[in-house]
Amino acid sequence: MLDDQALMQALNSTPVEDGRRQDLWRDDHAMDGWAREQGGLGGDEEERRWLRATRDALQEVESGTSTEPRLHQLLAGVRKVPQPSASGIEWHLEVSPERRLAVELVLAWADVQERMPGRLRSCENPECRLFLLDRSRANTARWCSMKTCGNRLKARRHQARTRATPRPE
Repeated sequence: MLDDQALMQALNSTPVEDGRRQDLWRDDHAMDGWAREQGGLGGDEEERRWLRATRDALQEVESGTSTEPRLHQLLAGVRKVPQPSASGIEWHLEVSPERRLAVELVLAWADVQERMPGRLRSCENPECRLFLLDRSRANTARWCSMKTCGNRLKARRHQARTRATPRPE
């Protein structure tokens, strides 16, 4: 099962650099490396297709341009079956090998939604495409990074206030 870190890596695989959206998963080699690290097949074209579609659907849901039917399509025919074990009940995922990692990505997202409701969100910088998982006590984080997006937006607001304030003569 994928963890929060793997989920965030997937969601944040389309950063904006120099004003242009980049897709870190466009490079099959880089994507295969990520898939292998997560226990996937790595090198399978179908797995790549499922992972990209899943990442895009989750980004849309989290950014508010939701297409819930896409998640239905991604999960069609998938089953999670309980199996008794010495330690209790273990859940076994019934899905084809090339879809397994994509389904685990959706399950990791659903787990975060359940454990940490409202904590996974888009960066408030409109020029940024990254997501953040707010672990602060007050649940007030607004930017993917205070160093980059937070400082930039605060500086812009300060400059706008300074320009709007008339100077004494």
